[in-house]
Amino acid sequence: MTQPIDSNLSRRDFLNTSVSAAVLAALPGAALAAAGGGKAAVLAQIPQMHGANIKRLQDWIALPSIAAENRNYPQGPEHMAQLARDAGFTDVRIMPTSGKPGVFGRIDAGARTTVGIYFMYDVKQFVPEEWSSPPLEGRLVQKEGLGTVCMGRGAVNQKGPENSFLSALMAFKAAGVRLPVNLVLVCEGEEEIGSPHFGEVVRAAEVLAELKKCIGVFMPEAGQDRDGGVTVSLGAKGVVELELVSTGEKWGRGPSHDVHSSLEAAVDSPSWHLVQALDTLIQPDGHTPAIEGFFDLAKPLTDEQRQMIAAHAAKTSEATVKKTLGVQHWVKDADWLTSQMLLESQPTINIEGLVAGYTGPGGKTVLPHRAVAKIDMRLVPDMTAADTLAKLKAHLARHGFGDIEVNMSGGYDPNQTDKASRLIQTQLATYRKLGADPQLWPRSAGSWPGYLFTNPPLSLPAGHFGMGNGTGAHAPDEYYLIESTNPKVQGLDGAVASFVEYLYALS
Repeated sequence: MTQPIDSNLSRRDFLNTSVSAAVLAALPGAALAAAGGGKAAVLAQIPQMHGANIKRLQDWIALPSIAAENRNYPQGPEHMAQLARDAGFTDVRIMPTSGKPGVFGRIDAGARTTVGIYFMYDVKQFVPEEWSSPPLEGRLVQKEGLGTVCMGRGAVNQKGPENSFLSALMAFKAAGVRLPVNLVLVCEGEEEIGSPHFGEVVRAAEVLAELKKCIGVFMPEAGQDRDGGVTVSLGAKGVVELELVSTGEKWGRGPSHDVHSSLEAAVDSPSWHLVQALDTLIQPDGHTPAIEGFFDLAKPLTDEQRQMIAAHAAKTSEATVKKTLGVQHWVKDADWLTSQMLLESQPTINIEGLVAGYTGPGGKTVLPHRAVAKIDMRLVPDMTAADTLAKLKAHLARHGFGDIEVNMSGGYDPNQTDKASRLIQTQLATYRKLGADPQLWPRSAGSWPGYLFTNPPLSLPAGHFGMGNGTGAHAPDEYYLIESTNPKVQGLDGAVASFVEYLYALS
């Protein structure tokens, strides 16, 4: 249950506390003792900027860029570019693509080390009626067992963590302290539709030249779970997003326009045709992909990866995860460890949505001429988006459904990073310095276009970093933790401080 609070009162009360006490709350004593004068000055700015940092996040949430709806373009990239300038990035430019534009910028601090930063400024669609708090207001509400959260679309995916990273850069500016590393920012506005044009940004000559100077690329995240645990992912699954469309026109059977449902007795149904096609994609268990050759390129987990999963499962509460997801059983009634092995090792075929005919209130007795299924397929190494799409098309044709349109809207290959890389080892060391016990994880079951960094010509390590908590990505009541009631879980200020610490560690 969530209850609104007076956000102005919250900020005022926080700012009335001493700066030193707030910083000590955000970082363990060992980290502060190791901080030089410059770092200490930067950290001291964070609690003073608390209210402004919240307001910036709320303003950003109020401007949702949704690629699938063509919503808030060009306002979204223009706002992102201004945020980058405010944080100290120079040479900031909006990068046109064949789709929605990206944003590029850099900070030359004269440092020996250069680090790439990946941002997305777009968010998923939302249905306001499904939310307990208006999805574009970014209200501060109380979340039982967590504390005060900012609730809104994009709060954790990815505006909350990204705003915290920008807040860290602004703390450097406010303190008059030079960054310990150089930064290269690459940002896109189509992540939520499978990043179909982000490659055009990364491969632009001036961007590629800057990224080649980097030791790696990371994406800010809220990396802590509700119990304070932290997972460091060494990669992510790839994804293919597409529509399967069945029409009477293309099929050559059924109507070319909606007709009265009584004609079902004499006329074929494109809707049933699509349902029958979908049924061929999975085995009788209703879960396992049945496309011929689907698993041929799927790389099995290594013994080391299995050990990572076992160690993580042993230290993670199954009950907490089930409660967060709202599930009571794992597929095939698997036990906790087996479910996590499946999560990491298995490519998937998922129905995101299934639409045909009339879906409004009451009934409308029609036989639809068109039916659409929205599908996503998650890929593990060494599968590729192109090969998997080709196998899906071949499967449909082989089973008598070659007439069904396959329209890929976005997607990309999986990515993998060596745990021994400087980027990952610095993450692990920084988390430990901040009092967390990070667990290595073979790959995220979700997806992001990190392959553009890990694959040639860049071949860089890539990953995620950030303290703090949040959840609800793509779902109602998405939130990002602002003030935590659990000392093991960092709120906004602790998350901002973690990025300061990470930048110094990378240097």
